[in-house]
Amino acid sequence: MMIDSGASEKTDSVFDFMIEKGKDLNFDSGGWKSEDGMLSCGYSSFRGKRVTMEDFYDIKTSTIDGKRVSMFGIFDGHGGSRAAEYLKKHLFDNLMNHPQFLINTKSAISEIYQKTDSDFLELENDSFRDDGSTASTAVLVGSHLYVANVGDSRTVISKAGEAVPLSEDHKPNRIDERKRIESAGGVIMWAGTWRVGGVLAMSRAFGNRMLKQYVVAEPEIQDQEINEEIELVILASDGLWDVVPNEDAVAIALAEEEPEAASRKLTETAYSRGSADNITCLVVKFHHPKKKDPTGTVSPQDNRKARTDPMPVD
Repeated sequence: MMIDSGASEKTDSVFDFMIEKGKDLNFDSGGWKSEDGMLSCGYSSFRGKRVTMEDFYDIKTSTIDGKRVSMFGIFDGHGGSRAAEYLKKHLFDNLMNHPQFLINTKSAISEIYQKTDSDFLELENDSFRDDGSTASTAVLVGSHLYVANVGDSRTVISKAGEAVPLSEDHKPNRIDERKRIESAGGVIMWAGTWRVGGVLAMSRAFGNRMLKQYVVAEPEIQDQEINEEIELVILASDGLWDVVPNEDAVAIALAEEEPEAASRKLTETAYSRGSADNITCLVVKFHHPKKKDPTGTVSPQDNRKARTDPMPVD
């Protein structure tokens, strides 16, 4: 589905592949492949054993100043779905509006994470609710990948078959996070697990107005140049990572040819291993040009033109 972004003069167009969560869907999945066949992604989102669905995801691709940009995000809500849904609707649009997005991408991502958090808190100022959300995003600008994280969703890449995390969960018992929170006057307490103020089981989040002094939305950002060793990226909520180690997730995803099948398999595996949470997963695969063999030929199978599949839209 192509929509007019209306976000910035430098943005030619935006393809938004998000399925709206207006309905309480128990499970949905789908896939997409770029027109040049060099990039494909699949998503799978499952309510699981929870009564409500508080996970959201977003997938966008755009051309900005002649440069291809693709954005993938996982947003896992807690205390309600409002914060996660707000991020799905606004985070990437805000990022594309940032004047330094292509010039200083890391700085732009950091600023937009925190501005979007402030915007949400202002919107919710008169509400008695105190929703919060994680955000784990992967932004591909040309051949450079920027991964930003707030909370305990996670992004992992497969590099030559090995699992390499590009984010570190924000848990209150992380030494650096505990020091930061306690320096700000907060306390970490054990209540079934380590929690900020005995309430929140993560040390950074969007929303959570009552704990905002300690639970910040400043992201940690890692970047990675995409080369032939980088095979795929997995972004998922903790409904997956609580029961599926990084190495298992990469092995499962690599075993599937299509990223949609990989994301579904990951979701099913997490559920079968006892995950009690919502489970949402995105798998992004890179299709690097095939090298010629010593005879200078490329097999017909390797040289086949990729098929472009439109993303299903409700």
